[in-house]
Amino acid sequence: MARPSFHLGGWRPLNGSKASPCRLPAHHLVTHGVVLGMTGSGKTGLLMVLVEEALRAAVPVLVIDVKGDLPNLLLSFPTFAPAELLPWTAAAVPATDDRPAEVVAAELADERRRGLSAWSIGEADLAAFSQSTDVRVVTPGASAGELLHVLSSLERRSDRWKHDPESARSALSAAVSLVLRLLGLDPDPARSREHVLLSVLAERRLAAGGPADLGSLLGDLALPPITRIGALELDAFLPKRARRDLSAALNTLLASPTFSSWREGATLDMGAWMAPTAGRTPAVIVSVAHLDDEERALVLGVLLEEVLSWVRSLPGSQRLRALVVFDEVYGFLPPHPANPPTKRPLVALMKQARAFGVGVVVATQNPMDLDYRALSNAGLWCLGRLQTDADRARVLDGLGATSHEEYGASDQLGQTLRRLAPRCFLMRDAHADRGTVLLQPRWTMSFMRGPMTRSEIRLALEHRSKAARQSVNGRPAKKDQGGPHAKSEVRDEEP
Repeated sequence: MARPSFHLGGWRPLNGSKASPCRLPAHHLVTHGVVLGMTGSGKTGLLMVLVEEALRAAVPVLVIDVKGDLPNLLLSFPTFAPAELLPWTAAAVPATDDRPAEVVAAELADERRRGLSAWSIGEADLAAFSQSTDVRVVTPGASAGELLHVLSSLERRSDRWKHDPESARSALSAAVSLVLRLLGLDPDPARSREHVLLSVLAERRLAAGGPADLGSLLGDLALPPITRIGALELDAFLPKRARRDLSAALNTLLASPTFSSWREGATLDMGAWMAPTAGRTPAVIVSVAHLDDEERALVLGVLLEEVLSWVRSLPGSQRLRALVVFDEVYGFLPPHPANPPTKRPLVALMKQARAFGVGVVVATQNPMDLDYRALSNAGLWCLGRLQTDADRARVLDGLGATSHEEYGASDQLGQTLRRLAPRCFLMRDAHADRGTVLLQPRWTMSFMRGPMTRSEIRLALEHRSKAARQSVNGRPAKKDQGGPHAKSEVRDEEP
């Protein structure tokens, strides 16, 4: 069986010779990828192409969205009809453009048709993509998409306690750490006595098949069902007064109306999230654009710990079985000594996930934002325009001596990085023998209208739900009627 490949766009050697279609073998992403470039370089568009191609190859995708751009995947309309774009035209034109919305929508639809047709993508391909994918948007703490029960590994018993207790215990530890961070206490599982006590009490309940919700743990703190922790009596390990203080803090958190929304909604279960639904390949977008910086780090720390636990439960594989995409990773994977709750699981994923067939792609504006272990573990590099000497020096060092020897002094690549046009990248694939090349990503099938607000996410989900109901009721989307840009099948073309 042939291995799938991703049609990213077109590539050409740095010497400017003839361009060729760029088809990246899917399994090359098992060794992860890094996308770098200043604002406006086209990083988000390239990430969207990667996501779309993964879904076309039936590879499930988890997307972590910080800016609000990647929910644009909801706008993967099955036709080129202007009516599809009509609700989204306002953000796509300048405020001074006073043309009727219908005129603007028709122009954008024609531009979309021409752009995709140049890469041999027609309405049949759009319809197939729409029908074969299941896009979910999870918005922790907000009802725009699906609410997320951030503490589900603590408060909702998982079947993993039966068949994979080590994975379940790791997810539980992350949830307890989140609770302690919210209380302003030490979240370290190895040093914090509060963490150890809450984990022991919660695991006792979960292993027995019962609930371990915060209310139940409050009862256990008041009337402990255990007398010892390790080799010490309970009162010697954590005195009664300290337990009362912990109970009072937990009760305040439990009573908080803001915190209540974090304890509702979808269960955090990567195994279920990445499983096909009615034959459709899942794309789960976890959007945290509406949260503040501290909340983002806390929520994504728990999410990534769950991803890591799920990855470690998989059998080994050399094929790409899932892709994790993290746009704008600034602040979540910083160099030493910074250590946000997202760093440990991200570094572990970059080191270990390849053995299980799970690829990780991260993107940021500044290579100085990333821990060196992330850069050194990436097999695919896509570099957009970089303005500062320090940024260019960092990535040139990461590309290695081979590039320098092939193309002369390092300042040649440095000057190329500084002059790159928007939506052009230097690409280096460690699995390919062609060295560093120029990549022009193809047009995205999704309509890239910019960051989406919570109300716009809600509107897009309603439109998709309505379209799905119409399809089930026997009214499928209109077929391609042909025209100067229509294509009946995908075939390679030069950009």
